[in-house]
Amino acid sequence: MPDDQSGIRYPFPEPPKEGEAIAVAPGILWMRLPLPMALDHVNVYALDDGDSWTVIDTGFASKRGRAIWEKLLQGPLQGKPVARVVVTHHHPDHVGLAAWFMQQGAALCMPRTGWLMARMLTLDVQDVPNAEALSFYQRAGMDPAELERRKTERPFNFADCVAPLPLGYRRLVDGDSIAMGGRTWDIRMGGGHAPEHATFWSRNDNIVIGGDQLLPSISPNLGVYPTEPDADPVTDWLRSCEAFQAFAEPGQLVLGGHKLPFTGLPTRLTQLIDNHHGALRRLLAFLSEPRTAGDCFMPLFKRTIKQGEYGLALVEAVAHLNHLHQSGQATRVMRDDGAWVFQAV
Repeated sequence: MPDDQSGIRYPFPEPPKEGEAIAVAPGILWMRLPLPMALDHVNVYALDDGDSWTVIDTGFASKRGRAIWEKLLQGPLQGKPVARVVVTHHHPDHVGLAAWFMQQGAALCMPRTGWLMARMLTLDVQDVPNAEALSFYQRAGMDPAELERRKTERPFNFADCVAPLPLGYRRLVDGDSIAMGGRTWDIRMGGGHAPEHATFWSRNDNIVIGGDQLLPSISPNLGVYPTEPDADPVTDWLRSCEAFQAFAEPGQLVLGGHKLPFTGLPTRLTQLIDNHHGALRRLLAFLSEPRTAGDCFMPLFKRTIKQGEYGLALVEAVAHLNHLHQSGQATRVMRDDGAWVFQAV
């Protein structure tokens, strides 16, 4: 979903090269780890605590990821130990190597929901999709050829790119604060993209660590999965963005989980809210006739969805349809082939 960039500024127009870092503020380094997907990177940060570092997010657990971190630790991080890993949310590109740092003596801080989700999902290894997943795809109206292909294909498994988390962590709580990098940060939880997503707002200067909750130029995926098929992450997302508006200022430097650091957060929050309201209006108009989630890509995304994007597009379509259904704007009926069809009221 494209966004108007009016009011958004990028103080650092080029990202750091692999194995290198950019100082975005005193005591804060910005680095990148590669991802094997269309969104080909995740941003990670190191905050200088004097005799050690706090690392924000970690990238995938992979041989390449560990090698890049080794280079970063000996280079920009000057050989000082990482005493603490702070994970914004449970998605693999953010939590993947947390256990690797813990094995070297780092403490883990993250939201409780994220810790529980990461622990659970690393144990749920599937060689082929289970019956619940296939039923979920069928009810979403997945393209029949895609469904047949997926029946025999190894699905995405957390365990393939997330090192199993050992017991023991410090819970990040909404409304609490945390000291990192010579600053005191207020912890504010978001939702929608991930349950209990931590963001950090500096009391000492205009810096916000936003993870995937506060991104420029792209909207984070709001997906529904077989673990909670009737979830409404769109409502969670809109409420979070509206709540953050009370704390947003134009001059804040926002350090997100992807893309470039930016300023203009009030404008960006308005865009993120309007983006989904616009998608919901287009979708509701499209539901003048009964539609499955698999039918709804064009009104939601305004472009053709290719195979590599199909899974994320489908779960986001389910999310928006669930929102319209649960808010009373659309009906839902199961078709003879086992797919839910939605129609505007």
